[in-house]
Amino acid sequence: MARPTELSRPDPTALLQLAGGEGRGKLTIFLGAAPGVGKTYAMLARAQRLRAEGVDIVVGLVETHGRSETAQLLDGLETLPRRPGPHDGDAYGEFDLDAALVRKPRIIIVDELAHSNGAGSRHPKRYQDIAELIDAGIEVWTALNVQHLESLAELVTTLTGVPVRETVPDLVLQHAHEVLLVDLPPAELIARLNEGKVYLPGNAKRAADGFFKPANLTALRELALRRAADRVDDQMTDILRQQAVDGPWATAERLLVCVGPDQLSANVVRTAARLATGLNARWLVVSLGRASNATLNAERSARLETTLALAERLGAEIRRLTSDDYVAEIIRLARKEHITQIVIGRPKSGVLTRWSFRSLPNELLRSAGDIGVYLVPGEAEKSAPRNLLRPRSMPEWLTTIAVPVLSVAAIVGIGRGLTQVLALQNLSILFLLAVVISAMSSGLIGALLAAGLSFVAYNFFFIEPLFTLTVARPNEILSLLIFVAVAGATGTLAARLSQQMQHARQSMRNTQNLYDFSRRLSAAYGLDNVMIATASHLHAALNRSVVVLAPDDAQDLAIQAAWPPDIELDPTAMTAARWAWDKKEAAGFGTGTLPQVPLVFTPIRSGQRLVGVVGIAIDPAIGALSVDEDRQLTASLEQAAIAIDRARLVRDNARAAIAREGEKLQSALLSSLSHDLRTPLASITGAITTLRQLGDKIPAASRDDLLLSIEEETGRLNRFVGNLFDMTRLESGLIRLRRDPIDLGAVIAGAMARAKAVHPDIAIDLSLAAGLKPALGDAAMLEQVLFNLLDNARKYAGKDGPIAVYVRTGAGLASISITDQGKGIPQDELEAIFEKFYRRAKGDGRAAGTGLGLSIARGFVQAMGGTIKAESPAARKRGTRFTIRLPLAGEPIE
Repeated sequence: MARPTELSRPDPTALLQLAGGEGRGKLTIFLGAAPGVGKTYAMLARAQRLRAEGVDIVVGLVETHGRSETAQLLDGLETLPRRPGPHDGDAYGEFDLDAALVRKPRIIIVDELAHSNGAGSRHPKRYQDIAELIDAGIEVWTALNVQHLESLAELVTTLTGVPVRETVPDLVLQHAHEVLLVDLPPAELIARLNEGKVYLPGNAKRAADGFFKPANLTALRELALRRAADRVDDQMTDILRQQAVDGPWATAERLLVCVGPDQLSANVVRTAARLATGLNARWLVVSLGRASNATLNAERSARLETTLALAERLGAEIRRLTSDDYVAEIIRLARKEHITQIVIGRPKSGVLTRWSFRSLPNELLRSAGDIGVYLVPGEAEKSAPRNLLRPRSMPEWLTTIAVPVLSVAAIVGIGRGLTQVLALQNLSILFLLAVVISAMSSGLIGALLAAGLSFVAYNFFFIEPLFTLTVARPNEILSLLIFVAVAGATGTLAARLSQQMQHARQSMRNTQNLYDFSRRLSAAYGLDNVMIATASHLHAALNRSVVVLAPDDAQDLAIQAAWPPDIELDPTAMTAARWAWDKKEAAGFGTGTLPQVPLVFTPIRSGQRLVGVVGIAIDPAIGALSVDEDRQLTASLEQAAIAIDRARLVRDNARAAIAREGEKLQSALLSSLSHDLRTPLASITGAITTLRQLGDKIPAASRDDLLLSIEEETGRLNRFVGNLFDMTRLESGLIRLRRDPIDLGAVIAGAMARAKAVHPDIAIDLSLAAGLKPALGDAAMLEQVLFNLLDNARKYAGKDGPIAVYVRTGAGLASISITDQGKGIPQDELEAIFEKFYRRAKGDGRAAGTGLGLSIARGFVQAMGGTIKAESPAARKRGTRFTIRLPLAGEPIE
């Protein structure tokens, strides 16, 4: 039996990895693109099937998020009790790791892989709990959204605009035994969201306006599909290594990048990174060194380390190889790692290398077999070769003459030299080379000139009698005529080919310019940026001054962008521009309307609607636009029209959104006023009517009660009007701040006195830290802020307990906290309560007020250079705490 080669043996690392999994549990991840695709549902449905088959499967923790369909699948499944956590009492109790280890089922379901554990947990993250379960030999099923992968969190934040706070290392997904993709098209997911099957109605509305947009869901779906495909590819690679299958496997691209201490390697790494990104491929960077020369000088060694560090930052895996046979070692590693492409630099070749073809890239090309080889050229090969036949400084007419003369003279010299040593029968063929060279360099005129010169030179130097234009034999005349015909035909074809190549290059440049312009327009935000991008692009493409006009807010045509920016139009030019706009036809230079204007104005059309006018400056010495320039202008204006239309739609939508917000604010104001002002007005009217009708018939005590009621309700109206006035001052910027040292004790005493005057039954527990220092701000404003907070606590906390006020100073800040003993505020409303007219309760049972007190408080505190925030629950899972922080007078903030 033949002895197996090294390449045919299974990979020892893969076998060790396989053996290391013995005795450990397995991890199955249900991967989805976004919440609501059905990961937990699929997990529980699979669990129900296994339970019916008698498999020992337990639910350690599952979050249903109020979805009834998911909750129904928990019926019949054994569920472990949750460990009390910071959210005890609702659905967010913590997973009990110790109970799971004691129970030790065959399979356990632990939902929400990216969850962060609460205080007092053994591990800070849930995936660490799962790792401990796997080490104990328990198979774990869990669910994960793709945005929670650590490598994708920043990308997802950029794509969706929603920050990703919980992340999981990518190694968790890579080490999973099985990854099951749970996929749902974006349209169906949005439909589920609208039906209330993803979130509760309140959260669903916010999700639809923020995260759950078709573009976001499509991008996340692509990421999930790619990650699932990468995981399957990794599993296939592991199988290939374990079974010693040789050669690259075509399931996915894998790159091997060869670098060294040379200056070209950094460019090779950057090129390979772009290739890997475009192919979505894994890539491996290997540094090559010889065993006979393992040490490098300091400069080359530093350059190599810099290159490897660059590769690592760009996401490559690093390997270092030492071998005297580079080619064999690279091919061995490529086949072992199932590489599909080898990327290597091609430095400037020397004379001996070009003649012998002995170089590392050439040897790899010979030995790679079915592995592709990508060569990255060096700097010397990137620059375009100089055209020796047509120097840049030579005028075109001189080139047309010089190239045919020089090429024919060169052929004469070569021919005279060859006739001295050889008896050539068809020397005329050499002159066809001069004709072709002239045609490619100078066009048809050069080809015909070369053909004529070749006719004369061939007759003069090579047909008997020599050095005369006389032809001794009649058959030579026929040969000359045939030569002239062939030369003319060859020159014509070569010239036509040269023209076609020039047209192809120009078309390619135009296409690239349009592509670049399209990218600039897609990235331009706002109508002004689109106009500027259009003007600068046309200026660069046509090398002419450009002006873009469109209607302004007064619907009068005006300059919106120009390049160069200092272009101004005289009244005649503006008349031509308005004609182009009104009549929807070109005007100005070269047209039938105001041809004396040195600009041609062309309408910018979007469908059947005009969106603007573009003016192109025309130099009479150069003339009007060429056919190619006109074609490029038309194509550019079509793209610009779409971009301008889109920008206007975005602007109109933004204005409509602002108008809707204004209407919403107005509606909230009217609702608040109609509800909260009607009650005190009704009380005042009733009391006054009673006093007027009954007069002295009312007992003195009852009359005093009615007068007190009038006084209280009038005070409430006065506070409502004062709040509206303060909010108006805040939004209009009319507040005049005083930044003086404040005696905190005196200000708090004043606020408490005002609160007790309005609410005689209010209970306040005041605590002042020792050594209070004066804060910096406006005493009247701060007193109003504290009164608003005390009034708010009295309204919403009721008589549940005393309101605690605690004041301390330190670290350059004064801190004032006001804590009530009420029911508290949900976490998702802690920011909303500071919005104008926001009221938690709805209907007639809510506390009196306009919903402006907290908004005014935040505005005043921020105007004084401080901060205010709300916390709930405050203590013993109840109450709300408002904390104000202001800078101290004369002290830096730490």
